[in-house]
Amino acid sequence: MEVLKKVDLILERSTSLSIRGDSGCGKTTLLNLLARLETADCGKVYWGDLEMDASSKSSDREIRLRGDFLGVVYQTYYLIPDLNVMENVLLSAKLAGRMNKDTQDRARLLLSRMGVLSLENQITQKLSGGERQRVAIARALINRPQVVFADEPTGNLDERTGGEVMELLLDVCRSENSSLILVTHNPKFAESTNRSVFLKDGTLHSI
Repeated sequence: MEVLKKVDLILERSTSLSIRGDSGCGKTTLLNLLARLETADCGKVYWGDLEMDASSKSSDREIRLRGDFLGVVYQTYYLIPDLNVMENVLLSAKLAGRMNKDTQDRARLLLSRMGVLSLENQITQKLSGGERQRVAIARALINRPQVVFADEPTGNLDERTGGEVMELLLDVCRSENSSLILVTHNPKFAESTNRSVFLKDGTLHSI
C-alpha cells in the first residue's frame, strides 16, 4: 500500500508550513522521511545543499548533521523522566557534540522564553503536560536548528494550554530564524503558519 505518492515539498528558510490531514494519512511518515528516520521506496531529500537518497539508510555523516540541521517536538514529549529540566534540554547538545561554555546560558534563555526557567532543577516526570512540552521545545531549539519538526505538539494538551504552547513555538522559531514544519489537526494553528497544505490520498494539496 502506497502511503505517499509524488510528494514534492520545498520549505524556504525562516518560514513556517502546516500539514493537515485525516488520521493515518501519512503525516508522521512524511516528517520521518524528511528527518531521515525512515526510508522510502524512492526519491530525494535535501537538507540545504546536502542531497540524500530517500531509499537508503542514513549515513554516518547524515546522523552527525541531523542534530545540527533539525530539531523535533513530539506529541508525547519524549523527555527523560529521571533527568531534570536543564539536563533534558542539554542532552541534545551533548549528543550533537555542541556543548561549550555558552550552551547552558542558551538553555536558560530558551527556558526563560518558554516560561519554565524556575523549573530548571525539577524532575520532568513531576511537570504538567504544558510544562513538559515547553521543555521539549527548548530542547528542540538548543542546537540552533535550521528546521523544527513539530508533530501534533499540542495533541495531549487542553485547548488553552495548547494555544499558549503553539504561540510560544511560533514566536521562538521566528526569533531564532528557524523554519517550522507543523503537523496539526487544528485549523486555527494551521492558519498561523506562512503556508498550509493538506495531505490526502498520498499527495499534498495547497489550502
